[in-house]
Amino acid sequence: MSLPLVVTPGDPRGIGPEVTVKALQQTGERAFVIGDAAAVQRWGDVDVLEPPKGEPVEVASLRLAVQMCLDGRAAGLVTGPIHKARLAKQGFEYPGHTTFLGKLTGARPVMGFVGGRFRVALATVHVPLSQVSEVLTPERLDHTLAVAAQSIRVLVDPPRLLVCGLNPHAGDDGLLGREEIEIIGPACERARRAGIEVVGPISAETAFRVAGERDLIVAMYHDQGLVPLKCVDFGRSVNWTMGLPIIRTSVDHGTADDIAGKGVADPSSMVAALRLARQLAHS
Repeated sequence: MSLPLVVTPGDPRGIGPEVTVKALQQTGERAFVIGDAAAVQRWGDVDVLEPPKGEPVEVASLRLAVQMCLDGRAAGLVTGPIHKARLAKQGFEYPGHTTFLGKLTGARPVMGFVGGRFRVALATVHVPLSQVSEVLTPERLDHTLAVAAQSIRVLVDPPRLLVCGLNPHAGDDGLLGREEIEIIGPACERARRAGIEVVGPISAETAFRVAGERDLIVAMYHDQGLVPLKCVDFGRSVNWTMGLPIIRTSVDHGTADDIAGKGVADPSSMVAALRLARQLAHS
């Protein structure tokens, strides 16, 4: 019998506990649940492991869940939503799950999204828009393209990467910015020489219009990739952290404080995250 997954519901004040229980009931998936027992068991009869005390339950749960995956006790990790601002006020120094999971595993992860019409990977993640150009280095892009191409082959082989430009119209030959000429274009060419099929840099509006069944869109910044994806695929798309030594998937939504505790949260994204984690484990 295959190993169980491990699920961290996330912020106990959000909809994570509710969608976790609903999704497990709907899918029948075998999973360890690590988090705030009272918050989770409010929604159903589920066994819950409570992590060690001393730090926010969301953070401690992640530490324990990752260790269970690394130790071979769980097939993969599925996470519910955390509230970044609330955690920051408690001293949590990471901008989100992805960076923290990289720290825990000693890896350099790439944030990806799959499951709907579009597949997307992000070159930069939780960075102020004013700083994107500064952190978009050749080395970062080389790493993103290599990890994204290698990871997505589990689902589609051979993949084709559609690499977005940073600027409108992919810079218009330098008229609207030179990042495409100086950084993105050369990274695309290095990827091609490494055997990766790459189209780009092209404008984001073109990438999302022409993306086909074997394409992965590589966006340069968070909203460039996720605004169109969530307009089309919200509830179907799954956050998949590429480049980790463990499997990790997550919901594509936040804590939804406005509906938390009302029993009306839609578990479809958590269902999709559980199913993708199991698919990746089998692969």
